[in-house]
Amino acid sequence: MSPRTPEEIFERSVEEGERRLDQPILELVSTSFIAGFTIVFGVVALGIVEAFVEPTLGHVAKVAGALAFGVGLVFLVAGRTELFNENFADPTAAAVARSGFSAVPALVRLWVVTFAVNVVGGSLFALVFAVEGAIPPESTEILRTIAEDMASRTPMAWFARGIAGGALVSLLSFLIVAVRGDGSKLSLTYAVGFMLALGPFDHVVVSLIHVVLGIYLGAPIEVGSLGAMTAVVTAGNVVGGLGLVTLTHVTQGRGAEKSKE
Repeated sequence: MSPRTPEEIFERSVEEGERRLDQPILELVSTSFIAGFTIVFGVVALGIVEAFVEPTLGHVAKVAGALAFGVGLVFLVAGRTELFNENFADPTAAAVARSGFSAVPALVRLWVVTFAVNVVGGSLFALVFAVEGAIPPESTEILRTIAEDMASRTPMAWFARGIAGGALVSLLSFLIVAVRGDGSKLSLTYAVGFMLALGPFDHVVVSLIHVVLGIYLGAPIEVGSLGAMTAVVTAGNVVGGLGLVTLTHVTQGRGAEKSKE
């Protein structure tokens, strides 16, 4: 079965985008909260697997950890939850299909609520794994080290990795619409989850939850560093996800649609 054409992708993106833009606030908050704590499963799995593999395989453990993290993103997409940046593509397509700027308030509501509730959901659920003995000591050390590494990068590194991460996650939205069959969608999701964890790709919610969990586990990270990382990576995600990927793909689909009128 062949992939969908750009016109078909645009039409399906508009349909899904309309659903997302018109969600009642309770549904939006619920699905965003679920996405936030679902990401924690992937983060913790990464720490556990990497700590288990590192003593025997050294640096290969990072690949194993990334493979474990990918499952968390599959859970998120299969559950049809709202993750910031992943929900750039379809709502933007729907907004372009509407006349004027009528969809702008709905877009702002969607992205602001999603971001805030993703972080709240992930930060609260991460507290479960901060309890002493909840995860192995070796995994605790791995997760602390990852958090410290993320928080200590330069602003330019945060921004560059944010652009790459934003582009990757937004691309996933188009790939999911482009292919046919749930198996293909989940396989693509897993591949993107693996790449996101392996790097160099930073997604603000994933990175923020990584660092928050690291702080819970004792990583010496200042609130100022956490805030700076959040702001810069978010800006990178917007540039890469909205500017680089979403707008170009929406323009492609819109152009294909107009060429057949």
